[in-house]
Amino acid sequence: MRNGMYSIHIRMLDGIRAKANGIIILRDGRLLGGDPYFWTVGTSTLGDATWKGDATWKGELLTRQHTPYSETPGRPLFAGHDVTTGFTGRFADDRSEVYGTSLIGSRSVSFRATLRLLAAD
Repeated sequence: MRNGMYSIHIRMLDGIRAKANGIIILRDGRLLGGDPYFWTVGTSTLGDATWKGDATWKGELLTRQHTPYSETPGRPLFAGHDVTTGFTGRFADDRSEVYGTSLIGSRSVSFRATLRLLAAD
């Protein structure tokens, strides 16, 4: 993965109807990001393997809410929790696809996310 700012689009799996969009900044293995309600910090490392010609990477994140969510009667999946996440994925050029699991209290939730490079460092 190249250093830079990425858009991230997350879709929960396992029948959970939830999604999120935001940005992630990757700089030398550190991740910083967020959206209007949550911030995220974490680390990543490049993998040793390739998958269909794409390089691999993995990482872990901590997500915390910074602003109350009040626009709709719904409640965000992560609301009020410190959420830890592990992910693995593949990347090529300016795009990446990752799969991971977030631990929300004692509940684990799987997701798929796509990242697209917006600006390189």
